[in-house]
Amino acid sequence: MKDINMKKLLTALTLTAVTSTVVNAAGYGVVDLERVVENSTYLKQQNSSFQQKIQPQSTKLDQLGKELQDLQQRLQTGDKLSDAEKQKLVAQYQTKLKEFNALQQTMQSSVQSSIQQVRSVFDTRVKQVAEQLRKENQLDVVLNKNSALAYDAKYDLTDKMIQKVNAIK
Repeated sequence: MKDINMKKLLTALTLTAVTSTVVNAAGYGVVDLERVVENSTYLKQQNSSFQQKIQPQSTKLDQLGKELQDLQQRLQTGDKLSDAEKQKLVAQYQTKLKEFNALQQTMQSSVQSSIQQVRSVFDTRVKQVAEQLRKENQLDVVLNKNSALAYDAKYDLTDKMIQKVNAIK
């Protein structure tokens, strides 16, 4: 009976040692994706380019907003205006408001489209670099730092990720 228990114990210890070895052999790395985003030259360039692209439309929206406020104020304080003058101001207001709304909608669509395009390109770059880092470091998995409850800082690949993502042209 002692021999059977001893064999079970040795088998259990052997399995535990093998399992422990397999678990420890599994390599992982972590990346702080927030830092990657914050330090991305691609995202900074795209943002700058986009700001320049929409600047004329944004300026036009500001101008139309001021004109709408002026027309509204003139209508509210225009006790001495004739009915014809009031109708003319109302027509101008409605025309400006339609122009304002159309431009605002166009800008909103442009912004959404640009964000989707940039996000798609950036996601592809991050995944490409994550796979490259995984292979270079012989890892089984690369995790988002924010998904890990705890990890050893020596497995942090964030700086390498930033460098490689920024190197893609």
